[in-house]
Amino acid sequence: MTYCVGLKLESGLVFMSDTRTNAGVDNISTFKKSFSWEVPGERVITLMTAGNLATTQAVVSMLEERAKAPEDREPSLMLVPSMFQAARAVGETLREVIALNEFSGQKADASFNATIILGGQIAGSPPRLFLIYPEGNFIEAGTDTPFFQIGETKYGKPILVRVFDPKMSFEDAVKLLLVSFDSTIKANLSVDLPLDLQIVETDACNLGEARRIEASDPVYQAISGGWGVALKTAFDHLPDYRF
Repeated sequence: MTYCVGLKLESGLVFMSDTRTNAGVDNISTFKKSFSWEVPGERVITLMTAGNLATTQAVVSMLEERAKAPEDREPSLMLVPSMFQAARAVGETLREVIALNEFSGQKADASFNATIILGGQIAGSPPRLFLIYPEGNFIEAGTDTPFFQIGETKYGKPILVRVFDPKMSFEDAVKLLLVSFDSTIKANLSVDLPLDLQIVETDACNLGEARRIEASDPVYQAISGGWGVALKTAFDHLPDYRF
């Protein structure tokens, strides 16, 4: 399992993903699930993956190959004229990979499925954020749905729903995501640190702040501990329920 979140702010996009993969309690590994491409000043694209690891690695490898030689490979994320077309290209690649597995002896059911969060900006257009399904179709984030989650979503969603504000700063958005991820990590062993962070600032058309947040990170530890204390304090201040 995994947990990835993409936020759409007025100031840009924020992506965060965990790095744990597991095929049972005795087969746990760490794999990167966030990938980015850029043409400085012209386009920046980030995607995060959840689902079957072989499927997601194949999708990313195909996109990487096409990005490195765009004049010979189609569709290339380095050539598409819009983020909508980028989402179509990623969706088609995901569907292609799943279809290849479908006819290799096992049906492409949930064991081969994957979902992807894709976001970025191409010069001349605003930043856009998409959620891409295994079938290759997708939806776009907007005013009513300003963030997407994939993977183990249920534990971290309540804090996002209650606190998220598209006007918030990048720093506050990262703090919010750390609380969301910490809640998920505490509740589910299939999600864990380190976490990968990527920021895309509106109209910069360059990759912004990017870092890997380890379990030993002092800010993460302070937020994790402080959130636990804050929840206990808030609970103690709620009205008593009496029979």
